[in-house]
Amino acid sequence: MGILLQGGTINPDLKPLCEAAVKAINAIADNKPDDLVLTMHICRGNYDSNWAGAGAYDPVADYLAQLHIDGYFLEYDDERSGGFEPLKKIAENGRDQRIVLGLVTTKKPELESQSDLKRRIKLASQFAPLEDLCLSPQCGFASTEEGNHLTENEQWQKIKLVVDTAKQVWPH
Repeated sequence: MGILLQGGTINPDLKPLCEAAVKAINAIADNKPDDLVLTMHICRGNYDSNWAGAGAYDPVADYLAQLHIDGYFLEYDDERSGGFEPLKKIAENGRDQRIVLGLVTTKKPELESQSDLKRRIKLASQFAPLEDLCLSPQCGFASTEEGNHLTENEQWQKIKLVVDTAKQVWPH
């Protein structure tokens, strides 16, 4: 988001581009087949266990909330993503949308604490209904050929953590 943001707000010169992007995405979304689920991953970079973008979702939350898509995959694996407050704009837009919280990092091998994941999901549910929230890794484990600095076993442990946590938070 480097040139898009200036001092934590949208660069005024780029607002027309943001508005055009919303219109283009909505033109596609409004003409998709009914049985197609359309989601968007807001990527912050995932190359060789490094990231490219940082900053809270606040400056782009109004644009995200205007999208006619079925869900959002948002990276929240560390402090560079800011708080969950922007989720409120999506939750209040009148659409039936899911918000997938990417709380489990794919960049580091250390396993997250399940109690911390549950705590963060509970915190996010203050801004969007729990039934509209989901849990996932923050991005892919190998977004590029180089992959990230995790073993296959460490990746499976993280996937198991996501599944086990989701079953406890959203029992069916």
